[in-house]
Amino acid sequence: MATVQVDGLEIAYDRVGDGPPVVFLHGAALDAREWQPQLDALADAFTVVAWDEPGAGRSSDIPESFSLADYARCLAAVVESLGLGPAHIAGLSWGGTVALEFYRHHPDLVRTLILADTYAGWKGSLPADEVRARVEGVHRMLAAPPGAFDPTLPGLFACEPPAAYVPLLEAMEAVVRPQTLRTQLLIMADTDQRDLLPTVSVPALLLWGDRDVRSPMAVARQFQDEIPDTRLVVIPGAGHVSNLERPGEFNEAVRDFCHAHS
Repeated sequence: MATVQVDGLEIAYDRVGDGPPVVFLHGAALDAREWQPQLDALADAFTVVAWDEPGAGRSSDIPESFSLADYARCLAAVVESLGLGPAHIAGLSWGGTVALEFYRHHPDLVRTLILADTYAGWKGSLPADEVRARVEGVHRMLAAPPGAFDPTLPGLFACEPPAAYVPLLEAMEAVVRPQTLRTQLLIMADTDQRDLLPTVSVPALLLWGDRDVRSPMAVARQFQDEIPDTRLVVIPGAGHVSNLERPGEFNEAVRDFCHAHS
């Protein structure tokens, strides 16, 4: 584990391998451990990094006023600490929204974008009634008494979670911080990054599970239509957390794309 300090916050990340840097950004209610299959598979050719975003895993808590730009600023410190120049920035779900915001503020640190099962913010990618339903659902989750608090979001997998990763998922869910979820809820419900998509001037890989119900294929098509230089890879039989449900296909697509643009 390595760490960087940003305005009094300690940001932790895992780093393995050697080669062009690929930095993975996890989804909401998860942490760096989400990317274990990618760290294991890609370290033979790349410097693979998975961060614990502020407010998750081994990193410091976040203040209530923490913003999407603050996440981007902390990520910049991680990428700069690698000393390897611009990185392939890969984000899944909430992590993809962070990746886009990172590109907005720090395009010089981005070699490519890898956007998996993600959003241009909920406001920018989902119907208003769906956003309202998600906000209400997270509020109900946060209002549950401590013993009943369950941060598991519906629709993460096409079928049952892969058995090999159930202990890992349970370990991550056990340490989710309600304040982090509350902050992310407010950010996602109010974020619309559609203005950013046409300005992306680096190559972008879109990775989508064909059975993703949280960020359906219509969102992938939105990204494909708006980002100038994109490649869409659809992963059959995968839901929202496609990197765990179909890690072989996911890793192969990342490997080929990063080799092509390194």
